[in-house]
Amino acid sequence: MAEYDDELQAKLQQLDFELEEGDITRKGYEKRRTMIMSQFMSPQQIGQLNEGLRLHDVDAKERQRGNENGYSAGGVNEDYGDIAAGPYAYGGGELSPGNDGQRDPFALGHIGAPPAFNVQPATPAYGDMGPPSQVHRFQEQQLGMHGGRQASYGTGPASPGARPLSAGSQYSSNNGTMVNSDYAFNPNNPNKPAEQQGWVSPDGGNSRMSTMLGDSQGYFSDFTSGAQMMPDQQQSRESYGGPQRYSAGEAFSPTAAIPPPLSQLPMTPIHQLPLEPRDVPFAVYDPHNSNTPMSKFDNIGAVLRHRGKMQARQPAYWILDSKGKEVSSMTWDKLTSRAEKVAQLIRDKSNLYRGDRVALVYRDSEIIDFAIALLGCFIAGVVAVPINNVDDYQKLSLLLNTTQAHLALTTDANLKIFQRDISAQKLKWPPGVEWWKTNEFGSYHPKKKDENQPLQVPDLAYIEFSRAPTGDLRGVVLSHRTIMHQMACLSAMVSTIPKGEEVDTFSSALRTADGQFMAPRSSRSEIILSYLDPREGCGLILGVLLGVYGGHTTVWLESRTVDTPGMYAHLITKYRATLLVADYPGLKRAAYNYQQDPMTTRNFTKKMEPNFSCLKLVLIDSLTVDTEFHEILADRWLKPLRNGRARELVAPMLCLPEHGGMIISVRDWLGGEERMGCPLSITQQDDSDIDEPESPATTGNGGNYSSLLGGGANEKKAVHVAKRRRTELSEVLLDKESLKTNEVVVLAMGEEARKRANEPGTVRAGAFGYPLPDATLALVDPETNLLCPPFTVGEIWVDSPSLSGGFWALPKHTETIFHARPYHFVEGSPTPVLVEPEFLRTGLLGCVIEGKVFVLGLYEDRIRQRVEWVEHGANEIEHRYFFVQHLVATVMKTVPRVYDCSAFDAHVNGEYLPIILIETQAASTAPTTTGGPPRQLDIPFLDSLSERVMEVLYQEHHLRVYCVMMTAPSTLPRVVKNGRRDIGNMLCRKEFDNGNLPCVHVKFGVERAVQNLPIGDDPAGGIWSPLSSQIRQDVLPLHADKQYSGVDHREVVIDDRTSTPLNQFSNIHDLLQWRVSRQADELSYCTIDGRGREGKGINWKKFDLKVAGVAMYLKNKVKVQSGDHLLLMYTHSEDFVFAVHACICLGAIAVPMAPIDSNRLSEDGPALLHMMADFRIKAVLVNADVDTLLKQKSVSQHLKQSALILKVSIPPTYNTTKPPKQSHGCRELGLTIRPAWVQPEYPVVVFTYWTPDQRRIAVQLGHSNIMGLCKVQKETCQMTSTRPVLGCVRSTMGLGFLHTCMMGVFLASPTYLVSPVDFAGNPNILFQTISRYKIKDTYATAQMLDHAIGHSAGKTTSLHELKNLMISTEQRPRVDVYNRVKIAFASAGLDRTAINTIYSHVLNPMVASRSYMCIEPIELYLDPHSLRRGLVVPVDPDHETFALMVQDSGMVPVSTQISIVNPETNHLCLVGEYGEIWVQSEANAHSFYGTKDAFDVERFNGRTVDGDPGVRYVRTGDLGFLHNVSRPIGPGGNMVDMQVLFVLGGIGETFEVNGLQHFPMDVEASAERSHRAIAKGGCAIFQAGSLLVLIAEVRTRAFLASLVPVIVNAVLNEHQLVLDIVAFVALGDFPRSRLGEKQRGKILASWVSRKMRTIAQFSIRDPDAEGSVGTVMPDAYSRRGSTQSGAAGGSLRRGTMTGGGSSLRHVESVTHMPLAEQPPIMEGEPLILHTMSQNHARRDSQTTYGGMDDRSESRSDVTPTNETPRPMQLNTTLDYSPVEPLNFDSPSSLARPQPQSLPRDEYQMQATYAPGDDFEFSPSRHENDDEAAHVPASTMKAYTDYRPESPILGGGQLRGGGRGALRVANHSRGESDEWRQDALRQMEVWR
Repeated sequence: MAEYDDELQAKLQQLDFELEEGDITRKGYEKRRTMIMSQFMSPQQIGQLNEGLRLHDVDAKERQRGNENGYSAGGVNEDYGDIAAGPYAYGGGELSPGNDGQRDPFALGHIGAPPAFNVQPATPAYGDMGPPSQVHRFQEQQLGMHGGRQASYGTGPASPGARPLSAGSQYSSNNGTMVNSDYAFNPNNPNKPAEQQGWVSPDGGNSRMSTMLGDSQGYFSDFTSGAQMMPDQQQSRESYGGPQRYSAGEAFSPTAAIPPPLSQLPMTPIHQLPLEPRDVPFAVYDPHNSNTPMSKFDNIGAVLRHRGKMQARQPAYWILDSKGKEVSSMTWDKLTSRAEKVAQLIRDKSNLYRGDRVALVYRDSEIIDFAIALLGCFIAGVVAVPINNVDDYQKLSLLLNTTQAHLALTTDANLKIFQRDISAQKLKWPPGVEWWKTNEFGSYHPKKKDENQPLQVPDLAYIEFSRAPTGDLRGVVLSHRTIMHQMACLSAMVSTIPKGEEVDTFSSALRTADGQFMAPRSSRSEIILSYLDPREGCGLILGVLLGVYGGHTTVWLESRTVDTPGMYAHLITKYRATLLVADYPGLKRAAYNYQQDPMTTRNFTKKMEPNFSCLKLVLIDSLTVDTEFHEILADRWLKPLRNGRARELVAPMLCLPEHGGMIISVRDWLGGEERMGCPLSITQQDDSDIDEPESPATTGNGGNYSSLLGGGANEKKAVHVAKRRRTELSEVLLDKESLKTNEVVVLAMGEEARKRANEPGTVRAGAFGYPLPDATLALVDPETNLLCPPFTVGEIWVDSPSLSGGFWALPKHTETIFHARPYHFVEGSPTPVLVEPEFLRTGLLGCVIEGKVFVLGLYEDRIRQRVEWVEHGANEIEHRYFFVQHLVATVMKTVPRVYDCSAFDAHVNGEYLPIILIETQAASTAPTTTGGPPRQLDIPFLDSLSERVMEVLYQEHHLRVYCVMMTAPSTLPRVVKNGRRDIGNMLCRKEFDNGNLPCVHVKFGVERAVQNLPIGDDPAGGIWSPLSSQIRQDVLPLHADKQYSGVDHREVVIDDRTSTPLNQFSNIHDLLQWRVSRQADELSYCTIDGRGREGKGINWKKFDLKVAGVAMYLKNKVKVQSGDHLLLMYTHSEDFVFAVHACICLGAIAVPMAPIDSNRLSEDGPALLHMMADFRIKAVLVNADVDTLLKQKSVSQHLKQSALILKVSIPPTYNTTKPPKQSHGCRELGLTIRPAWVQPEYPVVVFTYWTPDQRRIAVQLGHSNIMGLCKVQKETCQMTSTRPVLGCVRSTMGLGFLHTCMMGVFLASPTYLVSPVDFAGNPNILFQTISRYKIKDTYATAQMLDHAIGHSAGKTTSLHELKNLMISTEQRPRVDVYNRVKIAFASAGLDRTAINTIYSHVLNPMVASRSYMCIEPIELYLDPHSLRRGLVVPVDPDHETFALMVQDSGMVPVSTQISIVNPETNHLCLVGEYGEIWVQSEANAHSFYGTKDAFDVERFNGRTVDGDPGVRYVRTGDLGFLHNVSRPIGPGGNMVDMQVLFVLGGIGETFEVNGLQHFPMDVEASAERSHRAIAKGGCAIFQAGSLLVLIAEVRTRAFLASLVPVIVNAVLNEHQLVLDIVAFVALGDFPRSRLGEKQRGKILASWVSRKMRTIAQFSIRDPDAEGSVGTVMPDAYSRRGSTQSGAAGGSLRRGTMTGGGSSLRHVESVTHMPLAEQPPIMEGEPLILHTMSQNHARRDSQTTYGGMDDRSESRSDVTPTNETPRPMQLNTTLDYSPVEPLNFDSPSSLARPQPQSLPRDEYQMQATYAPGDDFEFSPSRHENDDEAAHVPASTMKAYTDYRPESPILGGGQLRGGGRGALRVANHSRGESDEWRQDALRQMEVWR
C-alpha cells in the first residue's frame, strides 16, 4: 500500500479541508471518507475498520526496515519512546543527514504511524471537528491518519537497547552537560564526569527502560503502562492509580462490552440521545491581528514564538503578592527568550529523547518560572510533568518514579528548601534525577537573527497529576492537539462575549465567499486576573496556556489576597481586568466583605474608586452551581461597582479536575444550539424563529441579554425572550422526592424558580450552559451504561477533541474511564446496541434541561439507600438516591454548633448505609488555656447532637442514617484546591474503612438503617427445634442418608512379638508382668536429657523392681490402701511412670497433675488446694524437682496461707525418687490386681482437664478404659513393637499419658522420654530423638509445633521415618497449622501425609484421626448463610466471599462409631446438615469422676430415637458433620471413598440470634481482621441477656470511636449480626491462659461485674428504640438467643422425652467452661455472688444441656436491678477511662424472691470446678447438690461461682436470694445488705 500513500493522503487532506470549510456535512464526510479509503484498502480492512478493530499492517519487513532506519529498536514498538538512533532528527519531512536518504520518522505526522503509510499531516484547523466518531479517530491514528481526540493506552513491551549517537542528531552532544554549571544539581554524584550523566539500565548498558506503549495496543505512541519499570520502582507503582472508580456491582462490565441483562429492561425505552456538537461557526483569528488565523499554529510553542515577535513589548505576566504588590513581571519577548533558552539546554545538555518526561517543581507563586519551564519543554519536544505539591516528598518521589523523569526543573530557592528538608528528615534524594535551576539560565540569543530551531514536538505536551476523589494519584496526559482544540474553543467563546455597547456598524450577519460568518472584529487582548493554582487544571489552562494562545496578559495573585476587604476590587480596577478566573470561596469572601462594610472597598485607595466596567466575564471554577450566590455576586457586588452587565458576567465553569482540568461547559454566546438535536424548551413552543440559526453577532447583541438571575430589563416579544434565554444562566426548581429515584421533575424555571425556592420538598439548581462547542455529551446510567431517558439523572459522558486521551500508565483505568461505550435500545430489537463514539466518564451526575448542563454532584457524592415495600402482594425493592451537598446544606442550616459536615455511604451486608461525619467544637479536647489540661468531652451533648442530625435528615430527606461520627474542627481528611482545604468525602470514606478517622464519639442508628437482617425458620425455638429440623429436611433431597459412620470392630488384638491375643489381659499391670517374664532384659524406658544424650536405660525387669519399690514405699510408709487418692505431681520423668504403675498395683486412685507454676500461683495454688480437698487426697507424690519447687519459700508460704483461708488441710508430700530398693518384683511381693479393681466403675486413674479459664473437668478411667485406649491407639496407628514410643508433652492426661505410661507396656516397645522443659529450651531435642530412634508415631500439640517453628527447629534432622505426627485438637482444627508444619519441616523430609490432626475430647482422646489416610487435609468451603440455619452447603470460594473454610478431623478409629444427632430431638441428622457428634467406642470414658447427677449419667447414655436402641453413645457436646469424599490413594491412584468428620465447634460456645446459630470463633476472627490495632486473638463475643457484647484488645488508646464502625461493619457484613456493645481493653489486659488461649469465662465475669479494666465502651443500638429490628424476643418462656444452641421454646422437658431419656440441656463445652469473677479473699467465710435470671438462664429447652424445673415457667424475662436506669454514660476522651456499664432493662421490683433450686449446666456438673472459686470444706453437704449454681459464662445465662463442698465434689448451699436475683451466701453477715446493694450497682449495664 506504500505506493498509494501520497495519493490517499492528498485525498484525505482535501476531504478534511472541505469539512473544515463547511462545504460538506459530517454525514457526507463519512460517506466520502469510506469511499476514498475503499480505493486503497481491501474489504477486510474496511470491515475491520467499521467494526472498531485495530489494524496492524506492519509486517516483519517493514519492522526490519524501521530498525535499520533507527526507530523501533525493539522490533515491536513503532513509537518513538523506544528510539535508538538518537533523541532527535530534522523534521518537516526533510531528509536527515545521517539517515541514508530515508524519510525522518519523527517528522510530525509520522509519530506512531506504520511506515507503510508515512502520511504527512495537513495543517490542522481547530474549528474542525474532524471525524465525528472517536472510534474512527482512534482507528485512523492506527493507520497513520489524523483524528480529533487522541486515543488511550495499553501495555506493550518496550525495547531498552543501547542508544547509539546519530550523526544527524543535533542534540546528541557528549560534551558540555549541565553538571559543571552552577544551575545544575545532581544529588546522586555531583562529581561524576559529564559523559557519565546518562542513566544506566539495570543490565549495565547506557539505556533505560522506556515507558512508551506500542502501537499494537492502539494507544498513544509516547507513553506506556510502565510494565517495564525498574525493579526498584515496583513498590512505588503499587501506590499509584488506586482502585477503579465505579462499584464492582455494576450490571455489566464496560470494558468487556457485555450488554446488560435484558429481563429487567423495557423493550422499547426512550433514550435521550447524545447531544451533537454545536461547532464554532467561524475561524479563530489572532486577537491582535485579524489576518492571522490561529489554525496556522500546530502547538503552543509555535504560538509563543509568534507572540515573542509580534507582541514583544506587551506584558505577558504580572505577579502580585498577598498584599497586592507587584513582585515580578515579564514581557512576551523576554518570556519567549527564556523559554527558548530552557529548550536549548534541554536539547543540547540533557541527553533526553523527544517525548521523555521532565518534572517541573515550582511553587504557585513562581508562575513565571513555571511558565518558562513549561513552554521550554514544549519547544524542546519533551513532556512536562508539573508537580503542584512540592512539600510532599513522597508524592514527588512517586511521580518521578512513575513517569521515569530523570530531569527536574526548579528554582534555586526550591532546591535549597529541598536540601534542608531532606537533610532534616534524613531522607534520600530521588535516584537518577538531575536538578536544574531555571531561574539562572538567562535568555536565549541566537547567533543569527530569526534563527530558531524547527519545532518537532511529540504528541504529548504534559502530564497532569491530580488526586481522584479517593485520594489516589493519577496522571492525565494532554497532547498538543488537545490543547490547541481547547484554546481555539475558549478563544472563540471569549471573542463572542457581548460588549456593553455597539461600536461597530458593520453587519455581522454577512458571510464570506465560502459561506462562513464574518469573524467578530478583533479587539485588544484580554487582561486575565486569576488566583487559581497555575500549575494544574483550569488554572493552568486559563492562567498560562490561554494567555499564550491569545496574547493575553495574565495577572496572578495569591488566593489569600481575596481575604483582604477591598483588595480584590482594587486590583480588578487597577489592572482593568476583563476576565476574572476565580472560585466560589474567594468570590464569596470578597462579596460578603463588601456587604458587611462597603466603604472599606470603596475607600481602599484614594487614587481610584472601584470600577468594574471593563469586566467581560467572571469564570467560576466549580462542579456545582450556587444559584443563590449568583444573585448576591451580580446585584450586590458587580453591579454596585459600576458594571452594567453584572448579570451577564457570572459564568460558572464546569471543569474536570480529575481529567486534566479541561472545560466542558461554560456560558457562551456562540449559538448553534439547534444542532445539538435536543429540545431547547420544556414548553415545546412551535416558534419558527427559534429554530433558525443565529449569527454570533446577533446572539451577541448586548441590548438583548438578560438572565434568569435578573429577570430582564425590558419585556419583549416571546420569541425574543426565548432567544435571550439561551444565553442566560438557566435556573430550575426540582422536586426533591423525584430526585431520589433519579427522576427530574421541573417545578419552575427562571424568575418563578427564584420566588418558590424556599418551598419545602424542592431543590434549586443552576445550569453551567451548553456543552463545549466541539463536544458530544451524553447522559448515561452509571450502573448499566445505558443512555438515560429524558429528564433523568445520569452520569455525564463527554467526547471532544479538547479532552485528554487517558491516564498515564493506567491502561485499565483508561479503557474504563476514557473509552467508555454506552448502550441503547433500538425499537423492535430486544438487544442493546453500542452507541458509536467513545466517551469520557466524568464522574459527574446531572441532567440536561433545554440543552443546558445541570450538575448535581459527583458519582462518589451520591448516597444510596435501599427501600422495600409490599405492593399487590409482591415485595418491591428500590434504591433512593441522595446528594451529599443537599444533606450537608440541611445539617449546616438546621443543626447548631456544627463546624463542618460530610457524608458518604458504606456498602455493608448487601446494602448502602449512610454515614455522617460532623466536625464540632464540642468534640475537641484541646485545652481551653495554654498549657491547661485537656477539655473533657460532653458526651450527653454529643449524643443529643448526633440524634438531632439523624432526626433532621430523616425529617427533611427521609434518610435513615446508619451512624454519626463526631470529630474536632479541621481534623477530617481534606483536599487542597486553590489554596483552600475542603473535606474530601472519598478520603473520609477511605479513612473510615481503615478505622483512622480522628473520631471521639460515634452514635448508631441501626434500628432504622439496617433492614435486611436474616431471621431463622424458628426464631423462638432455634435451629434444633422440630420445626426448623423439618424445614431443613424438606430442603434436603428426598432420600438423603442419615449421618453415621461405619465401625471396624477389632475383637482380638494380637501381640506382634508373641502372637498372643492381648484382649485376654484385663488390666495393664498383668500385661506388664507378662512383659517382665517374657523380655526381662529388653529396654523399657530411657530418658533423653536437655543436651540430647541418652540416660541410663531401664529394662523390663528393672522397671518392675522400680515399680515394686515405689509401691512398697507407699504401702509401708504412706500406708496407702486400695481406694485412696494419691496426687501425682511429677516432672516428665521415669519417676512419674513408676508412681503411676505403683498406684495401679496398689489399687490406689492416681490423680496426675502437672507441677504448679511458681509464676502463676494465683491460679495454680487454689487449683491444687481444691483438688486436695475435693478428692480427699491422702498424699502428694513428687520427685526431687517438684519437691524442691514446693519447698521454695514463696510457694510454700502461698500454699499455707491459702490453705488457712480456705480451711483446707494440706496432705503430706512424699518424694519417690529414691525409694528403698527391692530385690523382688511386684508378683513376688504380692502386688497383684484384685478382681474388684477391674470392674468398670472402679476408678484407676482420674484425668483432670483444665480449661483456659482454669476450670477443672475430672474424668475417671478404669482398667477396661485404659486397655481400650491402648487397643484403639495400636490398631488405628498400626503400632508395633519394632518401633519405639516417644513421650513428651501433656503426660498427665489423654494421649500424652497414654504414650508416656501405657503404650510401651502394651506394645512391648521401648519408650523414650523427652522433658517438655528441655523441649522448650531446645526444640531440636524432640526432632533429633524422633530421627535417631526412628519414631513412627508420636503426639504433639499445635502450641508446641508453633514453638518449634518459631525457633526453626527440626529443619536439619531427617524425619522421613516419621509416618504419623498426631496433632491434637479439641475443637475445629486450625486451618493454618498443616501448611505451616508442612513448609517448616519440608526440608527435613517429613512427608506431607504424615501430618495428621486428631480430634480429641475429654471423654475420648481420639474420636477421629487422620492417621494413615495418606492424603492431605480435605478442605471444604461452606456457605455461612446456610451454616447458620444448620445446613452444610459446600460452595466455591471464588463466588462466595465469606465462605468458611474448614479442614477435616479424619476418619473414625477402630472399634469406634460416630453418629451426627440433633441434640434437641435425638434424631439422626441427614446428610447435608450438621448436628452433635455422638461417639460409641471402646476408648470412651464411662463417667465423670465422682458425680451421681442424672444429667451426667444421661451424657454417657445417649440413645438415638431412630437408630439402634441398643447402641449407647457418649455425647461430646461438639457440633460437626460427616462428609463423603473420594481421593486417589496409592501408587496406582485408585479412587477410594472415605467418610471423614468435620468438627465445627462446641455447642456450649455457640449462640443464637433470631433463630440463627453463630460460632463465636468466626465472629471474633472477622472482628480481629477488621483493623490492625486489634491484637491477634484479642476479641471475645458473648451474649449478656438480650445484648450481644464484643470485647476487643487494642494496641492504641486514641480515637477508639473510629474503630467501632469498622468492627460493627465487619461483623454485620460477614455474619449479619448487629453488635449491641463494643468495649475495648488495653493490650495485656485481655485474660489469657498460660498457653495464650482466651479465658472466655473470666472475660465475661469480669465484664459483667465491672471489674474488667475497659478503656472505652460504646453502645451500638437501643433494643427499645422505635423501629428496632433484628432481635426477636420470644415469649416469657424463651429468650433472644443462647450461646448454648439457640432460643428456647417448644422443647421437651426432662421426664417427658419420647423414645428415650431426656436430651441434655445447657450444653457448655467442657474444655471451655466459664469462670465467674473471683471475689476478694476475706477472712472467715467469704461472700459469694450468685446471679441468675430468666433472661440469662434458658427455660427447659432441649436445645441446651441442663434443665430447669417447671417452676421456671412462671418467671418473667427480666433482670431485677436496684436502681432506676440512667442514660448511657460513655467516656470517649483520648485518655479513656473505664465507662459506666450497661444496664439491663428491668421494670421489675427488687423484692428478694424465695430460694429455689437453680438450673444445672450439664457440663458444669460436680466434675467441673473453677479453682478461683472460694472453697468451704464441709463433708456433710453432698445432699445439697441441686442448689449449686453454675455459670455458662459465654451465654450470660447465669453469673455465679461454683462451690464444690463435698468430699466427692459436693455442691455449695446458697443462703438467701432467690431465682432471678442476686444470691449472697452467708446472708446473716451484718454487711451483706450493703454489699448486695454495691454488687447490684456493679452489675448495672446502662443502655
